[in-house]
Amino acid sequence: MRDRVPAMFDRIGATGSLVCAIHCALLPLLIAALPSLGVALWLGDGFEAGFVAFASLFGLAVLAWGYRRHRAVRALWLLLPGLAALWLAILYAPLHHSVLPHALVMTFGGVLVGLAHWQNLRLNHGHVHGATCAQGRCADAVRGSAHETA
Repeated sequence: MRDRVPAMFDRIGATGSLVCAIHCALLPLLIAALPSLGVALWLGDGFEAGFVAFASLFGLAVLAWGYRRHRAVRALWLLLPGLAALWLAILYAPLHHSVLPHALVMTFGGVLVGLAHWQNLRLNHGHVHGATCAQGRCADAVRGSAHETA
């Protein structure tokens, strides 16, 4: 059960991030329909900023948890630029008020965050501990960590 919790969090993070990316990609098409649909509250600035804040805290916590297990920084190198893109699209006013560039940057950031969760999931659960493991970590993971930190 203990190994299932990080996997569940990574799956939730990856799914949420990719749903966010789809939302951002479709947003320009839905802008014209917002008044008639009555869902402007769900797609407004407050919801968007709250979602980015949640995705940041959730992503950093889950990847830190995963890092403690696999000691590889590959997932973090996807998460950080993804979060930077999301925050840039929220906080930089000229980008935030341009519909298509904003949607593209948010989509790019959401995809990177989703890929970071997917990479973390693979790093955590992509192998079976066996005779090649050394001190609880596989020899391949140890070699991979050495290459990444160099």
